Amino acid sequence: MISLKRTNDTGLASVQRALISVSDKAGLIELASTLQSLSIQIVSTGGTARALRESGVAVTDVADITHFPEMLDGRVKTLHPRIHAGILARRCDPEHRRQLQELNIAPVDLVVINLYPFEATISRDGTTLEEAIEQIDIGGPSLIRAAAKNFEDVAIVVDPADYDAVAAELRQEQGCLSRASRLHLATKAFASVARYDTLIAAYLERQCGEADHAILPDVLDLRTVKLKQLRYGENPHQQAALYGNPLSRKPAVAGATQLQGKELSFNNFLDLDAAFALATEFDEPVAVVIKHTNPCGVGIGPRLSEAYQRAVAADPVSAFGGVVGFNRPVDVETARELAAIFVEAVIAPGYHETALAVLKDKKALRLLAVDPWPAITPPDHVGLEFRPIADGMLVQECDQIDLRPDALRVVTRRTPTDAEMRALRFAWKVAKHVKSNAIVLSNEFATVGVGAGQMSRVDACRLAIMKAASSTKGTVLASDAFFPFRDGVDLAAEAGVTAIIQPGGSIRDAEAIQAADQAGIAMVFTGIRHFRH
Repeated sequence: MISLKRTNDTGLASVQRALISVSDKAGLIELASTLQSLSIQIVSTGGTARALRESGVAVTDVADITHFPEMLDGRVKTLHPRIHAGILARRCDPEHRRQLQELNIAPVDLVVINLYPFEATISRDGTTLEEAIEQIDIGGPSLIRAAAKNFEDVAIVVDPADYDAVAAELRQEQGCLSRASRLHLATKAFASVARYDTLIAAYLERQCGEADHAILPDVLDLRTVKLKQLRYGENPHQQAALYGNPLSRKPAVAGATQLQGKELSFNNFLDLDAAFALATEFDEPVAVVIKHTNPCGVGIGPRLSEAYQRAVAADPVSAFGGVVGFNRPVDVETARELAAIFVEAVIAPGYHETALAVLKDKKALRLLAVDPWPAITPPDHVGLEFRPIADGMLVQECDQIDLRPDALRVVTRRTPTDAEMRALRFAWKVAKHVKSNAIVLSNEFATVGVGAGQMSRVDACRLAIMKAASSTKGTVLASDAFFPFRDGVDLAAEAGVTAIIQPGGSIRDAEAIQAADQAGIAMVFTGIRHFRH
């Protein structure tokens, strides 16, 4: 006669039989030993059963329950009515109980499963499609869904991190688990299967070879993994957390290593991401100072410390309390410069030991390292950018287009000098990362003034000129979009700007060009706009 205990009135469910089948063996023996000490029968299969037996844990093979051998290289082993009926039977249903007893099917009260390592497999370089397919688990998700559906009577454990809590409760409750625990575990189980299926679907979608479909799929699943709870959001009354993309293998802020400093805030992450994105635009040593996601100073130089000095000098008032990005490991000279003013956080490819020694006394200073730092290469796969709106989501390709020399068109009588062209390219890279309407004044080594987020382009020009910490005479100007009127060019001429780079495309381009010619300004059209809202 099959013993089938019902859930008692307190919500505790007795665990008499457990099915265990795991790819990740972490914590397995400890959990199984607890089950064995509570006289809970363990049913297992394949490598899990072998690992348990080798550790002295008594195991019943699945084949002894199903009376059917594993087949198809292990593809079929738990997909059997004698397993799934034992999981899905409702203990409170007399007809379910009768059928189990009539067919001599033993109920399963606890299922411990983790799935084939599909994510780890596709994360390895050189993984073939065939190798990935073989790591798509079939029986595991079926068992998880069955146990999670029947959580009123069955507990499902999918995460080794939960083993200790489950074992402790079983010991405390003399082999029982509470309804609250079972519901929590079931919720986590369904989430794990959903994420697993999302990984598979996204991977297979990339194999389709249809470029447009691969970039903007018909169905976009945004299930991500919660990496950490943050103290609060942009403001203290807002809750916030950091989530990570499980499919991304690109170096990024979300996966950076924090070497020292206070806990990172929501706003820190936003600014660090902006600093990282701009710093990765440059081949030469660069320093980027970010305030409220906008660059307030950017400098390049033969030495990182010199680049940082130039970035800070561009707007020393705004640099106070800023976030800094570098594209070279921070050396001791740069560390000394960093220590001289208050900086919230730094992101870089790494830090010399001598630099860390200088900065260790700045205990609040957050130091993040991204390793490996991404090389500047033409993008072979364009990433996506997400912007939530009410009841919807806007999705676009990231703005990664390069400024090719053959795309530049001189539209004025005067052609930029080589020095001006270097400065224009520098300013254009920065303007791409400034909120629109955006105007950047610079020389070939550093920004001089930045006008960000203005409602009119002429006001952005005024702001960039006003923010200049040094003379604007002899600077160049980059505009993220065309000049709708000549007034912005006239202001630039009054400030001493000698060259302008802008997309062009206005119905009044001729007026802007005329204003430039009248002032002796060289103007270059890119044909590319860099709005950033």
